[in-house]
Amino acid sequence: MLTVVAGINWGDEGKGRMVDYLGAGYDVVSRYQGGNNAGHTVINGRGKFVLNLLPSGVFNENTANVLGPGMVIDLEHLYNEIEGLRSRGVPVTPDNLKLSGKAVICMPFHRDQDGLEEDRLGVKKQGSTRRGIGPVYADKYIRKALRVEDIFDFAALRDKVCEYVEWKNLLLERGYGHKIREEEAYAWLRRYGSSLLPFVCDTGEYLEAAANAGKNILFEAQLGALRDIDYGIYPYTSSSTTLAAYAPIGAGIPGRRPDTVIGVIKAFSSCVGEGPFVAEMFGKEADNLRETAEEYGAATGRPRRVGGFDVPASAYGVRLQGADTLALTKLDILSGMERIPVCAAYEIDGVRTGSFPAMDKLLRAKPVVELHEGFADDVSEARSFEDLPAAARKYVEFIEEAVGCHIGYISVGARREQIIVR
Repeated sequence: MLTVVAGINWGDEGKGRMVDYLGAGYDVVSRYQGGNNAGHTVINGRGKFVLNLLPSGVFNENTANVLGPGMVIDLEHLYNEIEGLRSRGVPVTPDNLKLSGKAVICMPFHRDQDGLEEDRLGVKKQGSTRRGIGPVYADKYIRKALRVEDIFDFAALRDKVCEYVEWKNLLLERGYGHKIREEEAYAWLRRYGSSLLPFVCDTGEYLEAAANAGKNILFEAQLGALRDIDYGIYPYTSSSTTLAAYAPIGAGIPGRRPDTVIGVIKAFSSCVGEGPFVAEMFGKEADNLRETAEEYGAATGRPRRVGGFDVPASAYGVRLQGADTLALTKLDILSGMERIPVCAAYEIDGVRTGSFPAMDKLLRAKPVVELHEGFADDVSEARSFEDLPAAARKYVEFIEEAVGCHIGYISVGARREQIIVR
């Protein structure tokens, strides 16, 4: 069984929480795109963890974890993330972590370039995490980047670094007044690359063998459909393909197709970064929701923008991901609300629409807000759909109908056991 867990909206939907919950039933969990520019928060018996690069299946003892060729890897960040888990008693070894040699290396100068460009843009900034993701993907697609497999030959790597730095300085030194030093780049690669060599393998060969053996593979996406480079709210997107259809490609087995897609969606809306966010709420109401839900970026700590559930954006995301079923997270956060706001449609130039529009129209869109009946009861101990208050059940059923997809999982808290399976 090949299953994808993918985000329906802007990211931060709770994908890590779902992968951690589902992971025990899978032999392999694989990341297939992105880098350390987003975080997956996982709360389990060992405590609270924020993962940026490592798959959320790393906490399951019998699960192997894969970082695929579609990813960009900051070697220093990966090394520190591994050591951080080890220091808290989580074993990370070459037996349970596989790193693709075809993945591209995100260098320190990519971080520098990212920050320099955001500073140059000023008020027109795109909301980058400043972790170098956009610049390194750009280098990948103009065939300038280094790949993880390059660290196997440090003699040849020195020549590659020399050529890379010479070219990069044409842009950074002349454009931003920032000079890269070849020796520093090479020393960084040797220091962190040497430590990670034992984890490097052909993840395509590994995953193909696992699939042929009938093993269950879970693909874990980063961010959500609306941050996809092709179909998202461009240019306020990530620099990679966040869609479920890309999962086998980015993981290393492009000849395979997913058997099922689980889309993760919140009971309300949240968004980190810049760009249009039609459902956004402001003022005290927004502050209260943000604080109650602890809506801060897992990777950056930035306060998330929040709003009511966005029907047009969510229906669009369900379609893009090809979701077979949905996992609705953070329903418990809505407990105590007398009325639950929902962005049921958009109004653009005086015309109401339920469709998610192109960017020029999206920037002019205004929310059409409907209020749904709230529920006062604490739902954190509910373990079946029938345990939920009638108004909560009605709200779940409304979302199902509005986005056209069955909700198979309902999260009523951050702990593993705080979930309802329908």
